[in-house]
Amino acid sequence: MAEPGAAEITPRPDSGRVFTRGRRVRLADVDPRGRCRLDALVRQLQDIARDDSADSNLTNPMNWIVRRTMVEVRSAPVFQEWIELSTWCSGYGSRWAERRTSVRGGRGAEVEAVTIWVHIDTESLRPTRLADDFFEIWGESAGSRRVSARTTLPAAWPDNANDYPWPLRFTDIDLLGHVNNAAQWAPVEQALHLSGWTSGPIRAELEHGAGIEADSEVRLRWTPAEGGVDTWLTTNGAASSVARVRPLSNAS
Repeated sequence: MAEPGAAEITPRPDSGRVFTRGRRVRLADVDPRGRCRLDALVRQLQDIARDDSADSNLTNPMNWIVRRTMVEVRSAPVFQEWIELSTWCSGYGSRWAERRTSVRGGRGAEVEAVTIWVHIDTESLRPTRLADDFFEIWGESAGSRRVSARTTLPAAWPDNANDYPWPLRFTDIDLLGHVNNAAQWAPVEQALHLSGWTSGPIRAELEHGAGIEADSEVRLRWTPAEGGVDTWLTTNGAASSVARVRPLSNAS
Protein backbone atom coordinates (compact mmCIF):
# COMPACT_ATOMS: atom_id res chain seq x y z
CA MET A 1 0.00 0.00 0.00
CA ALA A 2 1.29 3.47 -0.89
CA GLU A 3 2.47 5.74 1.91
CA PRO A 4 1.52 9.46 1.96
CA GLY A 5 4.01 11.29 -0.22
CA ALA A 6 6.32 14.04 1.06
CA ALA A 7 5.11 13.48 4.62
CA GLU A 8 8.11 11.75 6.21
CA ILE A 9 11.82 12.49 6.49
CA THR A 10 13.28 9.15 5.47
CA PRO A 11 16.98 8.30 5.95
CA ARG A 12 19.64 8.52 3.27
CA PRO A 13 19.83 5.21 1.37
CA ASP A 14 22.70 2.81 1.92
CA SER A 15 23.06 2.33 -1.84
CA GLY A 16 21.86 3.87 -5.07
CA ARG A 17 22.26 7.27 -6.68
CA VAL A 18 22.81 10.28 -4.38
CA PHE A 19 23.66 13.55 -6.13
CA THR A 20 25.50 16.34 -4.27
CA ARG A 21 26.30 19.91 -5.21
CA GLY A 22 27.37 23.00 -3.26
CA ARG A 23 26.12 26.58 -3.40
CA ARG A 24 26.52 29.79 -1.43
CA VAL A 25 23.66 31.67 0.20
CA ARG A 26 23.59 35.07 -1.48
CA LEU A 27 22.11 38.48 -0.65
CA ALA A 28 18.94 37.93 -2.67
CA ASP A 29 18.25 34.72 -0.71
CA VAL A 30 18.01 36.17 2.79
CA ASP A 31 15.67 38.24 4.94
CA PRO A 32 16.79 41.39 6.84
CA ARG A 33 18.20 39.18 9.61
CA GLY A 34 20.32 37.16 7.18
CA ARG A 35 18.18 33.98 7.33
CA CYS A 36 17.71 32.14 4.05
CA ARG A 37 14.02 32.57 3.22
CA LEU A 38 11.73 29.63 2.47
CA ASP A 39 11.18 30.72 -1.14
CA ALA A 40 14.94 30.91 -1.71
CA LEU A 41 15.49 27.55 -0.01
CA VAL A 42 12.82 25.89 -2.15
CA ARG A 43 14.43 27.39 -5.25
CA GLN A 44 17.65 25.64 -4.19
CA LEU A 45 15.70 22.36 -3.90
CA GLN A 46 14.25 22.94 -7.37
CA ASP A 47 17.68 23.67 -8.83
CA ILE A 48 19.40 20.63 -7.34
CA ALA A 49 16.56 18.42 -8.60
CA ARG A 50 17.02 19.79 -12.10
CA ASP A 51 20.81 19.39 -11.87
CA ASP A 52 20.44 15.77 -10.79
CA SER A 53 17.97 14.95 -13.56
CA ALA A 54 20.16 16.58 -16.21
CA ASP A 55 23.36 14.94 -14.92
CA SER A 56 21.68 11.52 -14.91
CA ASN A 57 20.78 11.76 -18.63
CA LEU A 58 17.13 11.15 -17.77
CA THR A 59 14.85 11.42 -20.80
CA ASN A 60 13.12 14.84 -20.78
CA PRO A 61 14.47 16.10 -17.43
CA MET A 62 12.15 19.15 -17.50
CA ASN A 63 8.94 17.07 -17.60
CA TRP A 64 8.18 17.44 -13.89
CA ILE A 65 6.02 19.72 -11.75
CA VAL A 66 5.86 19.96 -7.96
CA ARG A 67 2.77 18.71 -6.13
CA ARG A 68 3.79 18.85 -2.47
CA THR A 69 6.86 19.91 -0.47
CA MET A 70 7.69 19.49 3.20
CA VAL A 71 10.74 21.23 4.64
CA GLU A 72 12.16 20.86 8.14
CA VAL A 73 14.40 23.84 8.81
CA ARG A 74 16.29 22.66 11.88
CA SER A 75 18.94 25.37 11.57
CA ALA A 76 18.43 27.89 8.78
CA PRO A 77 21.20 28.67 6.30
CA VAL A 78 22.48 32.23 6.61
CA PHE A 79 24.04 34.89 4.40
CA GLN A 80 27.29 33.82 2.73
CA GLU A 81 27.14 30.30 4.18
CA TRP A 82 28.38 27.55 1.88
CA ILE A 83 25.79 24.79 1.78
CA GLU A 84 25.89 21.32 0.29
CA LEU A 85 22.69 19.73 -0.98
CA SER A 86 22.44 15.96 -1.36
CA THR A 87 19.40 14.56 -3.13
CA TRP A 88 18.00 11.14 -4.03
CA CYS A 89 14.78 9.39 -4.97
CA SER A 90 13.00 8.01 -1.90
CA GLY A 91 9.83 6.57 -3.44
CA TYR A 92 7.58 6.58 -6.47
CA GLY A 93 4.09 6.04 -7.85
CA SER A 94 2.85 5.35 -11.34
CA ARG A 95 3.16 8.99 -12.48
CA TRP A 96 5.18 10.70 -9.77
CA ALA A 97 8.28 10.34 -7.63
CA GLU A 98 9.37 11.45 -4.19
CA ARG A 99 12.69 13.29 -3.88
CA ARG A 100 14.54 13.70 -0.59
CA THR A 101 17.11 16.43 -0.10
CA SER A 102 19.45 17.08 2.83
CA VAL A 103 21.15 20.45 3.26
CA ARG A 104 24.22 20.99 5.43
CA GLY A 105 26.21 24.19 5.83
CA GLY A 106 29.65 25.23 6.98
CA ARG A 107 28.11 27.43 9.68
CA GLY A 108 25.65 24.88 10.99
CA ALA A 109 22.79 24.91 8.50
CA GLU A 110 20.65 21.78 8.76
CA VAL A 111 17.59 21.29 6.57
CA GLU A 112 15.70 18.15 5.55
CA ALA A 113 13.21 18.30 2.70
CA VAL A 114 11.01 15.99 0.68
CA THR A 115 9.02 16.76 -2.46
CA ILE A 116 6.53 14.99 -4.69
CA TRP A 117 7.27 15.67 -8.35
CA VAL A 118 4.61 14.68 -10.89
CA HIS A 119 5.84 13.44 -14.28
CA ILE A 120 3.94 15.25 -17.05
CA ASP A 121 3.53 15.28 -20.80
CA THR A 122 4.75 18.73 -21.81
CA GLU A 123 2.17 19.12 -24.58
CA SER A 124 -0.96 18.21 -22.63
CA LEU A 125 0.54 19.07 -19.18
CA ARG A 126 -1.19 15.94 -17.88
CA PRO A 127 0.49 13.30 -15.68
CA THR A 128 2.15 10.51 -17.61
CA ARG A 129 3.80 7.24 -16.57
CA LEU A 130 7.40 7.13 -15.44
CA ALA A 131 9.78 6.06 -18.18
CA ASP A 132 11.90 2.92 -17.92
CA ASP A 133 15.11 4.90 -17.56
CA PHE A 134 13.75 6.48 -14.38
CA PHE A 135 13.96 3.10 -12.66
CA GLU A 136 17.37 2.39 -14.17
CA ILE A 137 18.67 5.61 -12.58
CA TRP A 138 16.81 5.82 -9.24
CA GLY A 139 15.28 2.39 -8.72
CA GLU A 140 17.98 1.31 -6.28
CA SER A 141 17.72 4.33 -3.97
CA ALA A 142 13.90 4.24 -4.04
CA GLY A 143 13.74 0.50 -3.40
CA SER A 144 10.19 -0.77 -3.38
CA ARG A 145 8.76 2.19 -1.45
CA ARG A 146 5.49 3.32 -3.03
CA VAL A 147 4.09 6.78 -2.24
CA SER A 148 0.91 8.64 -3.14
CA ALA A 149 0.54 12.13 -4.56
CA ARG A 150 -2.59 12.92 -2.55
CA THR A 151 -2.88 16.30 -0.85
CA THR A 152 -3.67 16.52 2.85
CA LEU A 153 -3.88 20.21 3.83
CA PRO A 154 -7.36 21.80 4.12
CA ALA A 155 -8.34 23.73 0.99
CA ALA A 156 -10.94 25.82 2.86
CA TRP A 157 -9.94 28.82 4.98
CA PRO A 158 -11.81 30.14 8.03
CA ASP A 159 -14.14 33.10 7.73
CA ASN A 160 -11.87 35.21 9.96
CA ALA A 161 -8.75 34.65 7.83
CA ASN A 162 -6.74 37.73 6.98
CA ASP A 163 -7.30 38.63 3.32
CA TYR A 164 -4.90 40.59 1.10
CA PRO A 165 -4.52 41.06 -2.65
CA TRP A 166 -1.33 39.38 -3.94
CA PRO A 167 -0.28 41.08 -7.21
CA LEU A 168 1.71 38.81 -9.51
CA ARG A 169 5.02 39.96 -10.94
CA PHE A 170 6.44 39.09 -14.34
CA THR A 171 9.38 37.50 -12.52
CA ASP A 172 7.02 35.00 -10.81
CA ILE A 173 6.20 33.27 -14.12
CA ASP A 174 8.26 30.31 -15.36
CA LEU A 175 8.67 28.40 -18.64
CA LEU A 176 5.25 26.73 -18.30
CA GLY A 177 3.54 30.11 -18.13
CA HIS A 178 2.53 29.53 -14.49
CA VAL A 179 3.67 31.02 -11.19
CA ASN A 180 6.78 29.02 -10.31
CA ASN A 181 6.50 26.68 -7.33
CA ALA A 182 9.26 28.48 -5.41
CA ALA A 183 7.57 31.86 -5.92
CA GLN A 184 4.47 30.48 -4.19
CA TRP A 185 6.49 30.34 -0.97
CA ALA A 186 6.94 34.13 -0.92
CA PRO A 187 3.36 34.64 0.43
CA VAL A 188 4.17 32.17 3.21
CA GLU A 189 7.14 34.31 4.19
CA GLN A 190 4.90 37.39 4.13
CA ALA A 191 2.36 35.72 6.42
CA LEU A 192 5.10 34.64 8.83
CA HIS A 193 6.34 38.23 8.98
CA LEU A 194 2.84 39.62 9.55
CA SER A 195 2.22 37.05 12.29
CA GLY A 196 5.23 38.29 14.24
CA TRP A 197 7.28 35.11 13.85
CA THR A 198 11.01 35.82 14.01
CA SER A 199 13.08 32.65 14.14
CA GLY A 200 13.43 29.05 15.27
CA PRO A 201 13.22 25.53 13.85
CA ILE A 202 10.09 24.99 11.74
CA ARG A 203 8.33 22.44 9.61
CA ALA A 204 6.78 24.01 6.50
CA GLU A 205 4.47 22.21 4.07
CA LEU A 206 3.00 23.50 0.81
CA GLU A 207 0.69 21.80 -1.65
CA HIS A 208 0.02 23.00 -5.19
CA GLY A 209 -3.34 22.75 -6.89
CA ALA A 210 -4.18 24.16 -10.31
CA GLY A 211 -1.42 26.26 -11.83
CA ILE A 212 -1.69 30.01 -11.27
CA GLU A 213 -1.74 31.76 -14.65
CA ALA A 214 0.08 35.01 -15.36
CA ASP A 215 -3.15 37.03 -15.65
CA SER A 216 -4.79 35.61 -12.50
CA GLU A 217 -6.18 37.83 -9.76
CA VAL A 218 -4.65 36.33 -6.65
CA ARG A 219 -5.38 36.83 -2.97
CA LEU A 220 -3.46 35.74 0.10
CA ARG A 221 -5.52 34.42 2.97
CA TRP A 222 -3.74 33.52 6.18
CA THR A 223 -4.28 32.85 9.86
CA PRO A 224 -1.88 32.50 12.80
CA ALA A 225 -1.95 28.95 14.17
CA GLU A 226 -0.03 27.14 16.93
CA GLY A 227 2.97 29.43 16.79
CA GLY A 228 3.06 29.40 12.99
CA VAL A 229 0.68 30.18 10.14
CA ASP A 230 -1.75 28.60 7.70
CA THR A 231 -1.92 30.22 4.25
CA TRP A 232 -4.04 29.93 1.13
CA LEU A 233 -3.08 31.53 -2.19
CA THR A 234 -6.39 31.79 -4.00
CA THR A 235 -7.68 32.50 -7.50
CA ASN A 236 -11.38 32.77 -8.45
CA GLY A 237 -12.38 32.00 -4.87
CA ALA A 238 -10.53 28.66 -4.70
CA ALA A 239 -7.18 27.67 -3.21
CA SER A 240 -4.37 27.29 -5.75
CA SER A 241 -1.81 26.49 -3.07
CA VAL A 242 -2.12 25.74 0.64
CA ALA A 243 0.66 25.96 3.22
CA ARG A 244 1.15 25.17 6.88
CA VAL A 245 4.10 26.25 9.03
CA ARG A 246 4.62 25.15 12.62
CA PRO A 247 7.47 25.29 15.12
CA LEU A 248 9.27 21.99 14.71
CA SER A 249 8.60 21.12 18.35
CA ASN A 250 4.82 21.43 17.68
CA ALA A 251 4.75 19.71 14.28
CA SER A 252 2.90 16.43 14.03
